[in-house]
Amino acid sequence: MHSVTRKAMEWLAAAATDPRACKRQLHGGTGVAVLACGRFWDVLSVPEELGMSALDALLRIPKPPGPALADTAARRVAFFLPPDSDGRWIGSGIRYAGRGSWIAVPAPHRAEGRLRWLVPPDGTGALFVPAAVELGVQVALGNMAAQAGTRRRCPTCATSIPGSTLRNNGRTH
Repeated sequence: MHSVTRKAMEWLAAAATDPRACKRQLHGGTGVAVLACGRFWDVLSVPEELGMSALDALLRIPKPPGPALADTAARRVAFFLPPDSDGRWIGSGIRYAGRGSWIAVPAPHRAEGRLRWLVPPDGTGALFVPAAVELGVQVALGNMAAQAGTRRRCPTCATSIPGSTLRNNGRTH
């Protein structure tokens, strides 16, 4: 096992109530362990499209990234942030896991399955900076809005229509 992978495994296991059992789970059949949030990290989970776009923006920042995890079945991306007992993230589809919450994580070297690391932990404890993630999400939302162009949905029937023909009352399209 590479040194970075070993350090990452130790870092993940340190968050477990039983580090040895955690290592066995990560090395075992499913290669997944359930770990508590709020001690070493909190987790911000966002819808996949938003998360992938935000991660793309975050990876352009010269600061090293923190771990980012994809749940392909739930179609979500999770960013590991420093613990913040007052952490408040509000938005459609946004989930914040702090103290009292748990997250399933795969082994750092695992590249298959429902859970996979987009940016694996490096074992140093590096985490995303919350302000950078907020900016990344804002950039992603702007990019998604630009890609959507002027297409909108009729509030009455949900039909996709050109924005220029949508009237204020939502009935003409």
